[in-house]
Amino acid sequence: MSPGCASEKPLKEHVHQTLRLEGIDADVQLHRISEEDAIRIGLKGSPSILINGADIMPEEISGFS
Repeated sequence: MSPGCASEKPLKEHVHQTLRLEGIDADVQLHRISEEDAIRIGLKGSPSILINGADIMPEEISGFS
């Protein structure tokens, strides 16, 4: 998640609500990194959501808030 990401609060709420509704017990970790680091490791936007290490963002979409 980039510093100042406007999606942080709704993202947390949606992830936790979805996991609760689906009855899933999961380890959720949020990481704040610089745009330079995000580009270096190949993240496509902020926030980036990875499940089991795989980015769920379609490859043709990119952008940072």
